[in-house]
Amino acid sequence: MNLKTLLILPFCFMVGTAIAANVPNPMIMMNSISNKMLSSLRKNRPALKRNPNLIFKLVNKILIPRADLTGMSRAVLGRNAWRGASPAQRTAFTQEFKHIIIKTYASAFHAYTDETIKFYPIRGGYQGRKRVQVYSKIIRKDGPAIPVNYRLALFGNKWKVYDLNVEGVSLLQSFHSQFAAEISQGKTVTQITQRLKQNRRKK
Repeated sequence: MNLKTLLILPFCFMVGTAIAANVPNPMIMMNSISNKMLSSLRKNRPALKRNPNLIFKLVNKILIPRADLTGMSRAVLGRNAWRGASPAQRTAFTQEFKHIIIKTYASAFHAYTDETIKFYPIRGGYQGRKRVQVYSKIIRKDGPAIPVNYRLALFGNKWKVYDLNVEGVSLLQSFHSQFAAEISQGKTVTQITQRLKQNRRKK
């Protein structure tokens, strides 16, 4: 090992340590996002009664920036269909799938009546990991708690959600099964995207 390498190694170690230290705790991040969402719902409750669609804007503003839209879209379409699609087709599909994600989150929060959400520490910790699962429960006054688990992936020093599991049902697996059936019937990515767009416009 030469002198130059010996001088560089400590610097590399310090940089690596600094980067690791800047990675936020994903559990705390999800808790913060949920609190912000619930706070916005409480604050806008009168407006939501007049305009229920406002909740879609809140979800798009608060939750969607923390979602790995491209990764989720690739997962639900499947590797072969995604690889076979052009960049323009991928972008169009991702845009439509984003609306599905917004609707899914909005539906979950639409019936909000002052429930609380409890998050649990990451099993095995999160340091040095690229993917983690954050466990939470929606605590209700008039019924059993609802388990909601988030799968997150690390991009640089930011965590992003790539799957949502409610009461044991995975969002990605559900839609992957649906789209896989359409693809097996000969539907193209463009045709699937058009169907999603038409369904959205009907509602």
